[in-house]
Amino acid sequence: MADSDVEGHEQEQTSEKPYMCGECGYRTDRKSVLLRHMRTHTGEKPFKCYQCDYAAARKSHLDNHLAIHAGMKPFKCDQCDYSTARKDHFDRHLAIHTDDKPYMCEECGYRDSQEQLKVEENWELAGP
Repeated sequence: MADSDVEGHEQEQTSEKPYMCGECGYRTDRKSVLLRHMRTHTGEKPFKCYQCDYAAARKSHLDNHLAIHAGMKPFKCDQCDYSTARKDHFDRHLAIHTDDKPYMCEECGYRDSQEQLKVEENWELAGP
């Protein structure tokens, strides 16, 4: 293990989080994580798509985007013909095959499987 790997591992074990965001107080044990976090405040998006004008703050987000250009859809539903390039879309899709409806309107009790259907702040993630 490199010295930096050992240092990071030791900080994880001790829960020491010496790096703090001056904007919001977020704390982390790694300088690289803090630098990535700071992009949420600055809006910096250094990872650019070479095929269109898409830009991302994280390389993993650009990688997901590039999979769309390539037509790759590695996430395939085993219960229907749905497939997608994005795991978050796949996870959301799987909810249609179950009765899991974790989002609930506090005012009327209506429940749904998809958070983005929230239209007002009276929606919350319901407990088990």
